[in-house]
Amino acid sequence: MKTESSVAGIIGNTLRKHPWLSVLLLLTILLSIGFSLLPPLVLEKIVDTLTAGEPILFSVAVGYFAIVAVSGLLDAAKESLITAFGQKVTHHIRSVMSEKLKRLPASYFVEREPGVTASRFVNDVNTVDNLFSSGIISMAADLCKLVSILVIIFMKSTGLGLLLLKVTPLLFWMTRTFQKRMLKAQMENRVAVGRTNQQIPETLNNMRTIRVLHREPYMLERYGDTIEQSYRAQERSNFYDAVYSPIVVSVSSLLIGIVMAASAKSGTVQLFFGMSAGTAAAVIAYVSNFFGPLESIGMEIQNVQSAVAGVRRINEFLKETEQKKSTEQVRGDSIAVRVCDVSFGYREQEREIFHNFSLTVAEGESVVLAGRTGAGKSTLVTLIAGLYQPRQGTVRVFGRAPETIPEDEKRRWFGYVEQQFRLVPGTVGDQVSLLDPQVTDAQIRQALEMVGLGETVDKLPQGIHTPCAESLFSQGQFQLLAIARAVVLDPRILLLDEITANLDSQTEELVLSALRAASQNRTVLSVSHRLYSGAPNRHTRFVTL
Repeated sequence: MKTESSVAGIIGNTLRKHPWLSVLLLLTILLSIGFSLLPPLVLEKIVDTLTAGEPILFSVAVGYFAIVAVSGLLDAAKESLITAFGQKVTHHIRSVMSEKLKRLPASYFVEREPGVTASRFVNDVNTVDNLFSSGIISMAADLCKLVSILVIIFMKSTGLGLLLLKVTPLLFWMTRTFQKRMLKAQMENRVAVGRTNQQIPETLNNMRTIRVLHREPYMLERYGDTIEQSYRAQERSNFYDAVYSPIVVSVSSLLIGIVMAASAKSGTVQLFFGMSAGTAAAVIAYVSNFFGPLESIGMEIQNVQSAVAGVRRINEFLKETEQKKSTEQVRGDSIAVRVCDVSFGYREQEREIFHNFSLTVAEGESVVLAGRTGAGKSTLVTLIAGLYQPRQGTVRVFGRAPETIPEDEKRRWFGYVEQQFRLVPGTVGDQVSLLDPQVTDAQIRQALEMVGLGETVDKLPQGIHTPCAESLFSQGQFQLLAIARAVVLDPRILLLDEITANLDSQTEELVLSALRAASQNRTVLSVSHRLYSGAPNRHTRFVTL
């Protein structure tokens, strides 16, 4: 939906879906403000009655405590409703973003770090939640409360009202200064935390390389630097937070002291500042309540500013180019893969891996891409699979640009077997289906039979439903499982990336035998650093890069 291509549109749809919640929230806010202003007025009446030597009616005392209790309940109800509304909005935003994620091309995930995308779903959406729980709605309520208190104070003491008008801009400037510095420190902390979070998967993915090269001290130093940055930023934020409150309390006490001293004077000063004992009690209560909303408004402006940055990042994500809906149809063409005058490099500044490279693979043909390390064998496979797009030239798979193939269809086009088998949490069957709902148990069993693992899996305690662990299969059997995973949805093309590099000769022959069975009536592209004798297809052609 077009209305859900931005955060504003999502919020609007949420309001339309839950009108009762919006009305109830508005009513609760108005009642909360009204009841919060009543206790000092009742207190004024009680104190004036006592100073006049008259008894206090029991109903008045009970009414005072009842108003205080209702005011507290309304405040709690207001916060609960704001939180509920914010959660509905953020849930809707995450749902829309998740749907968007399904429609993004594979190149989006290749070009961006996983931590960046996760940050949009977690940190940026959380700032939108803050936009409601401690942002726009709360700021509007606090502004109304602030104005109402100021009007009442002017009615009770003109002098105090004028003093507050003069002091308020100075206090607000001080509040914003402190909060801006706190925000800067918090942003530095967020950046440091984000770097630390990114280093965790990076370290795990490169664990073997780190150990082989003895780079553990370097990785430890990197972690230490980011954690130190986070600590220093958080320390600055805590300092500003600790200093602000004593300043506000001191100013509040000073104003009340000035008014009380001026009220004791005679003449014009007494008329300007004078008040009864009950009024004095009420004014003290109002002044104490005045600085709370003022501080909150400053914090809420900060939250709104932070949320605006989050909203901008979410909108950028929602506007990402989606997978193209190609009008090209899969033709019964005898050409399975056509790479025409392709030039490609991972970064603009780096040299090109390919320059005007061309390759044609006939349907049903088996091609082995051989060459030295770094020649671009695996890169060519990723181009054919649509994970990258060439700088120049075209790549077509059965006449279609591979990047236009929807993600939920790609397993019927490509079967990909890696050098290392990647175990997923779940059962043996889940290793083949990858938790894809379109894969049936019958297809899983058929794929296992094709690669020669059917009997082995049947002997397991629960068959394909047996929980899978690394100790369950040998390295060669896991590679057979990887082939079953690749062919379970009967893809038209098999992409094989160095799948026999780490196998002994006996296991390699077993895997190649399974590949021959899996390659029947399919186009096969294999990546190899050597020209091995056992090809997955009898009609094998070798291309050296």
